[in-house]
Amino acid sequence: MSDEQIAVRALRSLDLTDLNETCSDQAIDALCKKALDPRGPVAAVCVWPQFVKRAQANLKGSPVRIATVVNFPAGGEDVSRVTDDTQEALSDGANEIDLVLPYNALRRGDRAVAVEMVEAVRDLVDGDRLLKVILETGELQDPKLIDAASRIAIEAGADFIKTSTGKTPVSATPEAAEIMLDAIKASGRPVGLKPSGGIRTLADAKIYLDLADRIMGPGWATPKTFRIGASSVYDALIAAIEGRTGAAATGAY
Repeated sequence: MSDEQIAVRALRSLDLTDLNETCSDQAIDALCKKALDPRGPVAAVCVWPQFVKRAQANLKGSPVRIATVVNFPAGGEDVSRVTDDTQEALSDGANEIDLVLPYNALRRGDRAVAVEMVEAVRDLVDGDRLLKVILETGELQDPKLIDAASRIAIEAGADFIKTSTGKTPVSATPEAAEIMLDAIKASGRPVGLKPSGGIRTLADAKIYLDLADRIMGPGWATPKTFRIGASSVYDALIAAIEGRTGAAATGAY
């Protein structure tokens, strides 16, 4: 595939993200305008819960989905609070919930709270809405823990498993994504992958697309099964589509 073809493929699988602490209504308006670029559109925007209604107003009538985050970024263990937050986000119009797994519980060997939380949120995220479970692989570190987290999330009903919040020193890595893809393949379930955080260039995006093609087969990675969580890669993808090279990435995610 040419750089342009890779960039189009990546752009259409992009969860265009603004989870900055300084996010504003104006920033959401700008994000949604980017999301609707005719060279896309992107798969979804991913925003703080308080901006879901604003995003919905901007994207009304478009195919772009609205994702938001819960239990984010700390991955706490209060299941009832997380389900309350999830219900509110869905009521506001979110189509997709990105839930942080209680990864510290998993690190100390407590699988039960992780299973309980994913299952409780799964019960709320119904219809054509999606549940994406963030494993925080940069904090889990151990390949065996990353595999265990992947399997727990898949068995508890995740539609996608996602590498990272983008709020820790280590975000997405090819090594973690490979473990996650192997777990998806072994499960035999229609679960997607979302690498997120630290993906800033076309080459970065291509690494994850190539991994998905190699493990899951060519053509598997579509917006229904593959997302890239990023803000900073957007300009690089547009530049590649336009035939420009060396465009600087913007944004931290």
